[in-house]
Amino acid sequence: MTDTPNHLLSAFGATGQFFRGNLHCHSTASDGALSPEEVCRRYREQGYDFICLSDHFWKDYDFPITDTTAFRTNSFTTILGAEVHTPAMSTGDLWHILAVGLPADFAPTPPDETGTQLADRCRAAGAFVAIAHPQWYGLTVEDAQSIGSAHAIEVYNHASEVSTARGDGAYLLDLLLNAGRTIDAIACDDAHFAMPGDPNQDAFGGWVMVKATANQPDLLLEALKRGDYYSSQGPVIEAIRLEGDELIVECGEPCDIIAVGYGYRTQRVPGTGHLAGRLPLGTFKDGWVRVVVRNAAGRRAWTNPMWRSAPGAQLVANSF
Repeated sequence: MTDTPNHLLSAFGATGQFFRGNLHCHSTASDGALSPEEVCRRYREQGYDFICLSDHFWKDYDFPITDTTAFRTNSFTTILGAEVHTPAMSTGDLWHILAVGLPADFAPTPPDETGTQLADRCRAAGAFVAIAHPQWYGLTVEDAQSIGSAHAIEVYNHASEVSTARGDGAYLLDLLLNAGRTIDAIACDDAHFAMPGDPNQDAFGGWVMVKATANQPDLLLEALKRGDYYSSQGPVIEAIRLEGDELIVECGEPCDIIAVGYGYRTQRVPGTGHLAGRLPLGTFKDGWVRVVVRNAAGRRAWTNPMWRSAPGAQLVANSF
């Protein structure tokens, strides 16, 4: 991953601007309640710059790669993709793997394809691959490690949180990082627009902010693969940079700023009206560190991890 001077994460130093997007949602092409056109309209009207309509790529729905190209506008775009499935995890349940950027003619899943093979095939086809909603269905570390092609794991899945209180992926992310796995983190909705009461409950709750030179599908996809993004439920991260052995984090509102790393390692600057915090990195002598910011409402934003290749070495971002 390419950095500019003093920027540990290229998203905060790369040329371009941030575009807000949701990478995981469903329509009537699989088990969602709204048509593809209506899903795109709702995200567009909520101020999103792009989405990936990731319908369930499974035999029950005739393996759809939902075509959303007709719903692109001058200010809103879409990336083709799907949530792909194959038998079976160690629990006996179907694999759920998010693949953003699949070609429209991606071949259906054969009955004997493993989760590892399916993820590898998605990545080979050009997709950004993510491990979906790990807490929702009790994904084990061993199963997660078997998906070596994954660029990221869902650190937050809004629909899983709203419907089952199982929307967190941070614990499994940290276990993978502790084991030496280089992997990034995304937040998403997984919206189906079908919850009783308010059908929007499972939407507009988690997203990625992707740095790209233009709001175009290919450029957004390449930026995702480079890790040029952060994830959020609301807080804005303005900048992250290194000054000496301190990490400087600037936010769009007063936030708790927390660095977490290997094992128990943490540093926190409380949100006391300041828009920036200085985090000393002496605690993080080796391994990895990632930043979480939390606003007064309890909503969070997450950076991708940074690494020291050896004790005392310069922190660097993931490289795929």
